[in-house]
Order: sequence, then C-alpha cells, then structure tokens
Amino acid sequence: MAIKFQYNKTSLQQIEKQLKMRQRTLPIIKSKETALRLEVKRCKEEAAALEAKLQEQIAGYESMYALWGEFDASLVELKDVEMDVKKVAGVRVPVLLNIKLEAKPFGIFSAPKWYFDGINLLHGLAKTAVEREFAIAKRDLLDHARRKTTQKVNLFEKVQIPGFQEAVRKIKRFMEDEENLSKSSQKILKSLQEKRKEEEEAEARKEVAS
Repeated sequence: MAIKFQYNKTSLQQIEKQLKMRQRTLPIIKSKETALRLEVKRCKEEAAALEAKLQEQIAGYESMYALWGEFDASLVELKDVEMDVKKVAGVRVPVLLNIKLEAKPFGIFSAPKWYFDGINLLHGLAKTAVEREFAIAKRDLLDHARRKTTQKVNLFEKVQIPGFQEAVRKIKRFMEDEENLSKSSQKILKSLQEKRKEEEEAEARKEVAS
C-alpha cells in the first residue's frame, strides 16, 4: 500500500497521527481476533456435538422404520421458534430461546402403544435439528467476522503501520537534509560576507596609507 504524503511538517504531523491511531488500535483488534477465534472453536464443537446427537437420534428413528408406515407424522408440528440476538465478541448472533412443538391429540386406545415413543422421538429430532441450525448460523457469522478481523490485523501489522513508519522516516530525513543544507548555505554565505568585509577593510586601509 503506497502512503501518499508531502515533504513538509504538516504532512509529517498527519502521518504520525495516522500511525499512532493504528498502533493504539492494533492490540484491541488482536484481542477481538483472539476472542472470535475461541468463540468459533466453541461453536464448531457445539455444532459437531449436535450433529452427532442428531445422527444418533436418526439411527433410533431408523431402528423403528418398519413401524413408521403406521405412524401419522402430522401429529407432531413445529409451532414456533423463539429467538433473540446478542453480541458475542462484538458480533450480533442469533440465540435460541425456546422451541415450541405441538403434539396433536390422537386416539390413545386405538393407536399403537409405541406412538408415544414415536412422538417423543420426533420431538427430540426437531429440537436437535433446530439447535444445530442455530449453532451453525452462529458459527458462520462469527467465523466471517473472525476472517475480516484477521484481514484487518494483517493490514495494520504488515502493510499500513510499516508504510506509515517508512513515510515518517522519509519525511524526517528530507527535512533534516534540508535543514543541514540550509545551515551549510548560511555558513558559506556568512563566510563569503566576512571575506568580502575583510577585503573591503583591506582596500580601505590601502587608500588611507596612500
């Protein structure tokens, strides 16, 4: 990244201000990146655990496969999913509050006894599936924010801060060279003036002597 600047004091002050701002901000961004990395790891573990739980429940469902032909799946209905939004490491993520499932009434005496097990199994499947979806959504949002934060850390650490530091060095070196050149010019000018004065005084002494 090319830093635009001019070789003067005003530009130097602006560059130094930008540099200090990034140097102060970098530790904060790094802390956020670390927090997001930990949260993403935790969410991945949570999603994996829910996936394993769901597969286990599906296996239980399959073990009763021969009976499901007799079961009325419409007896179990997902009525509502209550959710909220909260900030995790500065990122807004969905939070599951409650899952409302409804079991419709059925003939207790006419239906097979295992219907209760079937309803409980479908309840569990639906609940776990929704929880997994929330965990995945949360993980993806946090991971996206983590990648963006990592990019910003790299931008500050590897590009902008070194770029501003180099610009400060260049401006200061130019200004020092300019100051040294000015001092040298003043010395030469003073030396010439003194030499001219000495010559004039010598000429004046000659005229008086003659």
